[in-house]
Amino acid sequence: MDPQPTTDLEAAMTNESNSTAAPSADTQTARIFAWRRGFNAMHLIDLGERLGLWQALADAPDSTPADLAARLDLHAPYVEVWCTTAYGFELLDSDDGERLRLAPHIEETLARPNHPRYLGGYVRLGTQFATEDYRLAPQAFKTGETAPFQGRSEAFAQAVAQAVAGVNLLVARKILPGLGDVAARLDAGGTLLEVGCGAGKLQLQLAKAFANARCTGIDIDPTGLAAARAAVREAGFEGRVQIVEGDVASAVAPASFDVVVMVEVLHEIAPAIRPGVVAACARALRPGGWLVIVDETYPATLAEARLPQFQFPLQTGLEELTWGNVVPTRAEQERLLRGAGFAGTIERSIFGEGFTLLATQR
Repeated sequence: MDPQPTTDLEAAMTNESNSTAAPSADTQTARIFAWRRGFNAMHLIDLGERLGLWQALADAPDSTPADLAARLDLHAPYVEVWCTTAYGFELLDSDDGERLRLAPHIEETLARPNHPRYLGGYVRLGTQFATEDYRLAPQAFKTGETAPFQGRSEAFAQAVAQAVAGVNLLVARKILPGLGDVAARLDAGGTLLEVGCGAGKLQLQLAKAFANARCTGIDIDPTGLAAARAAVREAGFEGRVQIVEGDVASAVAPASFDVVVMVEVLHEIAPAIRPGVVAACARALRPGGWLVIVDETYPATLAEARLPQFQFPLQTGLEELTWGNVVPTRAEQERLLRGAGFAGTIERSIFGEGFTLLATQR
């Protein structure tokens, strides 16, 4: 695999220091207006998904707003405003000023849920769920109360699963095949454990990518587990994929897996119990087995907080604050792995918008 390498923090911070000048009042005002515009853009995207407008434009390009309204039984003046705004945001294009089509790459990112680049689920996670969390946040800031990831609705579990679907595909099709002898082990009938399998989307991708492997997903959230079992049944993978309820320390036999993976799960585990969970992952591995973690890395200093690779983790840290989630720093990640007994090389790289890949062997 060839993910983007980790940026040299010292050099980046030096460049930041040398290039930063005090912003003007107009600059700060423009930034706030841009962020406010982004808020509206997210809701415009969400409306387009819920009303079927992206799909309709993908299926019938060069439609007028009136065409779309008639096809979807919507109020034509509202659809026209939506279309004009989407055109202004460069999400739609037009050749004649009347008929509209999706702008380049918008079909795969907003109109095709099965495409690896699809981002509709990620947008929906913000507009429909994070928005409600932010509404309740002022009280939480006074009390420190949390509303955990577990035990929410099936719609929430599915939105989370859709939000990381592209990462799951990358893990199954590129990251795992590119790590040492992982593909050889799994292709030879090896075993893989996913810790925090949620709705089971990664289990399906793994079963497709490694037809001879035996896969197990484990989670403590009954809502996600029910969705995962249904998905495995529907895909016809019940003979090769097992979904288990429980925690990895008590529900998994020692030295029983060749690969253990966690995708966007480490930061969702309470800091107090993380050492035990990572240690249990280590115990679950056979000698030479791989632990593969995809997560995010929080800045360790204020200076790092302004570096590009930390912008997505910062966003996650704020958005999931009242879920009780805490994004670990690099030092915390490595301390967890060393404390669990991983003494060898820890492979680290950054990919996508700011995801961290960590891989090490037992």
